[in-house]
Amino acid sequence: MRRFLLLVSVTLAAAGALVLTLAVSPWWWCAAGPLLALTALGAWDLVQTRHSVLRNYPLLGHLRFLMEKLRPEMQQYFVERNYDGRPFDRDVRSIVYERAKGVDAEEPFGTERDVYADGYEFLVPSMRPVKVPEEVPTVRVGGPDCTAPYDMALLNVSAMSFGSLSSHAILALNRGAALGGFAHDTGEGGLSEYHLRGGGDLIWEIGTGYFGCRSPEGRFDGREFADKAALPEVKCVSLKLSQGAKPGIGGVLPGAKVNAEIARARDVPEGETVVSPPYHQVFTTPRELVKFLALMRELAGGKPTGFKLCVGSRRQFLAVCKAMLAEGVTPDFIVVDGAEGGTGAAPLEFADHLGMPLTEGLITVRNALVGTGLKDRVRIGASGKVATGSDIVKRLIQGADYTNAARAMMFAVGCIQAQRCHTNTCPVGVTTQDPRRVRALDVTDKSARVHRFQQATVKSAVQIMAAMGVRDPADLTTGMLVRRLDPTTVTPYAELYEWLAPGELLRQPPASWDADWRAADPDTFA
Repeated sequence: MRRFLLLVSVTLAAAGALVLTLAVSPWWWCAAGPLLALTALGAWDLVQTRHSVLRNYPLLGHLRFLMEKLRPEMQQYFVERNYDGRPFDRDVRSIVYERAKGVDAEEPFGTERDVYADGYEFLVPSMRPVKVPEEVPTVRVGGPDCTAPYDMALLNVSAMSFGSLSSHAILALNRGAALGGFAHDTGEGGLSEYHLRGGGDLIWEIGTGYFGCRSPEGRFDGREFADKAALPEVKCVSLKLSQGAKPGIGGVLPGAKVNAEIARARDVPEGETVVSPPYHQVFTTPRELVKFLALMRELAGGKPTGFKLCVGSRRQFLAVCKAMLAEGVTPDFIVVDGAEGGTGAAPLEFADHLGMPLTEGLITVRNALVGTGLKDRVRIGASGKVATGSDIVKRLIQGADYTNAARAMMFAVGCIQAQRCHTNTCPVGVTTQDPRRVRALDVTDKSARVHRFQQATVKSAVQIMAAMGVRDPADLTTGMLVRRLDPTTVTPYAELYEWLAPGELLRQPPASWDADWRAADPDTFA
């Protein structure tokens, strides 16, 4: 049968080479050895029961697995167009690489995007642009209960833990943040020496595992938290409720990956499997959440305190707003993580189908805070596929005060989107703990690239705003971003979405919000 032809041919060739080895010259072993090995492999393919394709196509079936393994690289390098790669297309990756290297990111001959495609969005330029301001704007983070406010950059390093990222990658990001004067979120994996060594401003994130401030039983340790939050490098503290890649699910770090450095950073025993539960132990209701945020701010010496979430239920977020009103306590910032974001590995179903995309998440949080009269006390951060100046401007229009980037910052330190982050085999040393791979990442060079990328991207955002006639991000309006709905209809965000007026929920909730507002209970998430 033709499907066994390759195995038969190899077997006959192996037999011939073996005869020649015995009869003519021992040098024929150079051919006989590999052929005999292939024959043995083909024989094994016939008797094994795990792969049907190998039983039916011995030897030849291995080509399928080889091509399947090479497919992502073949797709990326030879098939995908400049604008249709996923999660980030080649155009976006290229602009990050070029800015990180200090190269002008300009393209000739016009856009390759289909500007008449449904969903295409564009920003509205002004007939009277303004001069680009000399000083890049920042955002003051710190409500009335904050005694140590922080001036946040328009673009910062989003949450990525040591353990998920290598030591060299963390150190490069932190040194880049120090060079550029922007913030670096630690992720929930604790405060490592690599976060502290570079001198960059830190947002210390606390997750459900309370890594870096946990008791031996895995509970929150307030004394240890206070000691570390007092470090001068820590400018803000953040409580992670959920993340875009996998909202509502915890995590497991196998004991084999918990080396001495990671154990020290996470406050866990070396070599033991570490479990991050999907929920917090320190609160069970919106009211308890708000009170715990107040406790965190007190323990942190009045530093800005907030939380991060991937928005799901609008009613649940309104319940948190009602708890803020009832207790007279507000966070200083809320980071909205879009469902399209995520550097952490996650089950495909979670990554594809759980959580609100960033646009709807931002608008929901903005409307809830404005509608309850709380927005002037709380700054909103946006995290999820932010990589360019236009991304920043769009998110500011949608309700954010500043933005964070994770994967774009990974590109800046050398990530090539190989998507092997969870395998410990990252080819460029960004998401691996293999010391031989990590050493390939030069911290001095990559920290300069992080700085240049952030600086050039914020500069681009400021130039775009100037072209729109705006000097201060606060002057951006929802009419300045337009979406194409079909080939003949374009609609500005001002008309596309509902935008609540200050205090509107407290006076007379609109019909579209009334049921959720009435059902929201500050004493239950149920």
